[in-house]
Amino acid sequence: MINSVVLVGRLTKDPDLRFTSSGSAVATFTLAVNRNFTNADGNREADFIQCVIWRKPAETMANYAKKGTLLGVTGRIQTRNYENQQGQRIYVTEVVCENFQLLESLKSDENSQQQNDTGVPTNFEGNYPSNQNNTFKSQDNSQQTIDGMSEHGFNTKADPFSGTGQTIDIADDDLPF
Repeated sequence: MINSVVLVGRLTKDPDLRFTSSGSAVATFTLAVNRNFTNADGNREADFIQCVIWRKPAETMANYAKKGTLLGVTGRIQTRNYENQQGQRIYVTEVVCENFQLLESLKSDENSQQQNDTGVPTNFEGNYPSNQNNTFKSQDNSQQTIDGMSEHGFNTKADPFSGTGQTIDIADDDLPF
């Protein structure tokens, strides 16, 4: 039997993180997934799919995913039922997520390296050499570079792969394809 679900959509609100009496984390959320076609008015409709995720991934999702976050989830469909306080039988169909992926980086706040309330940087441009501060001030206050890196993080040493204006002669037998 096969019961496999792959969804890509946006969170309709922040995930609702709770803990069971045994201490297991569980987060519930609704994913808005656009349909592949438009209606008679030319508008695209969406399905709102109830999802649940357990344990450590639930805690991670609650910390990093917020309303409007584009998520990819994998999991399975599960049905269950219960009796409500009025004695009515309620049937629930939901996706039990086994894994999720954030599909876009966290939004930057005016391209600054500020942190949001979770303590996570709001942009990740600081991971690239172009934003690293690899300079220091000498005594005459002029900019100097460190270890062959320019002030913008680029290597100032000669590039061994730069073109010299000469063509490269490669035989067809040398190509792997």
